[in-house]
Amino acid sequence: MSGPDESDSPSRPKANRATLIVTLAVVALLAFAGFEHGLFEAMQGNRPTGGFGVQAIGDDVKFWKYGGEDAVTVIPNFLFTGIAAMAVSVFIFFWAAFFLTARRGVLILLLLFILLVLVGGGIGFIPFFLVTCAYATRLTKPLSWWRRKLGPGARRFLAPLWPWALGFAVVCWLIGIGIAIFGYFPGLTDPDAILYTCWSFLLATMLFINISYVAAFAADIE
Repeated sequence: MSGPDESDSPSRPKANRATLIVTLAVVALLAFAGFEHGLFEAMQGNRPTGGFGVQAIGDDVKFWKYGGEDAVTVIPNFLFTGIAAMAVSVFIFFWAAFFLTARRGVLILLLLFILLVLVGGGIGFIPFFLVTCAYATRLTKPLSWWRRKLGPGARRFLAPLWPWALGFAVVCWLIGIGIAIFGYFPGLTDPDAILYTCWSFLLATMLFINISYVAAFAADIE
């Protein structure tokens, strides 16, 4: 069943259930990535960052050639950058869990992700949170446009697929993040090949996130 029109709803309108679950899962993955960046930055200690662009994982603990994890920060200190990134990541998870469907909840989520980028949470996840926040604007909407675009047959086909697509997105994301940190994938030793494999899993994550949302829309309409 589609959600109510926000203009006639209270500050906490009813959300489209499948769309909400997909959003919460993806936000949790992104918040985890930001927290992980912050943890490695804090491990670099109370020392200057030396600039706006940083490597979240320092050379002394980096596991492989491309394992630095690019980030930016407006805080010129690794320890405080890491603490800020971890704190914002936790707050993002808290906000999504309790306030995402409130009025302007998605807008504030977007602003929190932007803040996370600016305090060392990483830059690689930017396309993911932009896509997620764009889809999340439909959380409490009636999905009328999608009802017109997805016919009854398409909706019946897609509706059962969203949990599976979401599961694949989670698995691909965790594998991709693991490769990015540790530089290991079975059967590969060349750093460039490992890097391309990491990108492939992250691209697959983006693909499955999009499929998850479209299928979730179909399920919510049905």
